[in-house]
Formats: sequence, structure tokens, C-alpha cells
Amino acid sequence: MFLLLGYVIILASAFGTYAIHGSLVALWVPAEYVAIIGLMIGSFIASNDGATIKLVLGRLSGALKGSPYTRAFYLELLSLLYEILIKIRKEGLMSIEQDVDNPEGSALFGKYPLVLKDHHLVEFITDYLRMMVSGSLNPVEIETLMDQELETHHREAHLPPHIVSKIADALPAFGIVVAVMGVVNVLGSVGEPPAVLGKKLGGALVGTFLGILLSYGFVAPIAGQLEVKAEDGAKPFQVAKVVLLASMSGYPPQIAIEFGRKVLWTRDRPTFLQLEEELKNRK
Repeated sequence: MFLLLGYVIILASAFGTYAIHGSLVALWVPAEYVAIIGLMIGSFIASNDGATIKLVLGRLSGALKGSPYTRAFYLELLSLLYEILIKIRKEGLMSIEQDVDNPEGSALFGKYPLVLKDHHLVEFITDYLRMMVSGSLNPVEIETLMDQELETHHREAHLPPHIVSKIADALPAFGIVVAVMGVVNVLGSVGEPPAVLGKKLGGALVGTFLGILLSYGFVAPIAGQLEVKAEDGAKPFQVAKVVLLASMSGYPPQIAIEFGRKVLWTRDRPTFLQLEEELKNRK
């Protein structure tokens, strides 16, 4: 929503101020637009493999959506982790084996639909719960493994914004390429009336204008949105990590989930009393 609002402001600022003293018709040079967009798409395809292209395109739709990681989501996540730890404390580690093996069919996980929708997060939680059940790794080893997995997740999540940012950086140069081609066309038309040459030269400069506008006004904001989404997407994993490690280190469930609450962004972090009330309501 904010991305689209920003686009409207950018277009109004760029074309609105120009329309005060010039004709918008002069900026409509279809060949320049086709060339710029073609160069952008071609560069994107040439720079990446099929899997990366699919990953980036899949993330682009998320740039227009709000973040799913709201305070309500984190209340569910902390409540789920608390309930799991309470069940382990009362009934033993083996009591969660079926929940871990089939979270989609688990009554415990089914109570938390917002979390269950995030398949990667559920897989992360269940994988480490399964290791806890097996008892084959100590907390230090599990923490090291978690850090390595989160580093992989971090790199993968930041790949789309990095690629889109590179495209934004290239667009001004593509604008110059298109402008130079237009100038070559103008030089080949020497001898025609000044009005004709002026129109062609103006059309050539539209390429530079368009390259810069698309770069900083449209593509760079998408990269920024993807970067924010990548950072938001890492936080639930950090919450799950610190809660599970705190539990493995011997802290009771009430303290373990407090570890998770403390690592949340302040804008999403429920207060201690809000979390306590949520846990009471879910009993």
C-alpha cells in the first residue's frame, strides 16, 4: 500500500511539475520506453539462473503486501512455544513426538493458524524439537547449528533485494545508452529543420530521464521494501531460537518465552501483561 502511495507521489511530483511549463506529450516516446524496459528485463535474465529468477519474482508480490509479522502473530508464536514447553514439562519430551511429526494434523499447532501458515518457521521449530526429543545434541551444538541455518536463511532472504538493487543501479546507465542512440539518430538527421531536430533531441533525452526516474523512483523502493520484508521475516526464527535454547538451558517455560519476547522489535513486542493475559485466555 505504501509502495503504491509513494509511486503516486513520485509521478505527481515528476510529471505534475513538468506539466506546469511543458507539454507531457513531449515525454511520450514509446521507443524509448520499450528500449529501457527491454534492457532492464534482459539484464535481469542474463544475470541470474532460473531458480533465482523464480525466487525474485515470487518475492516481488510481497512488496505490495503488509507484513504478516504483527503483534497478533507474535502473541500466537510465543503462546505456541509456551504450550509446547509446558507439555514437555508435564508429560515429557516424548509427548510432543506426534505433534512434531505432523504439525498440520496436530491439535496443538492447529490452535495457532497464523504460525501454522508459515511453513518454514514451523519446519524450523519442529526440526529442533525433534532433536530435543532424540537427545543427541547438547544446547551448544544446537545453537551452533541454529546459527548456521539462520545465516543461510538470511543470505537467501536478502538475495532478492540485492538483485533488484543492482537493477536499479543499472537503469541510469541504460537511460544513457538509449539517449546516445537517440543522439546518433539526431546527428544522422542534420540538415532537417531545427524544429524537427529539436524534437528528436528532446526524445533522445527522455531516455536519460526515464532511466533515472525508474531507477530511483520505482525500482529502488521495491528493493527497499524487500529488504524490510527480509529483516521482518528473520525475527520469528530468532524468537523460536532463543526460547528453545532457554528451555534447553533449564529455564522454566514462563522465563523461556520472556527471552523470546525481549528480542522482538519494539513496534511488535507485546507487554509482559499482554502476553500473560494471552496465555491465560488460551488455557
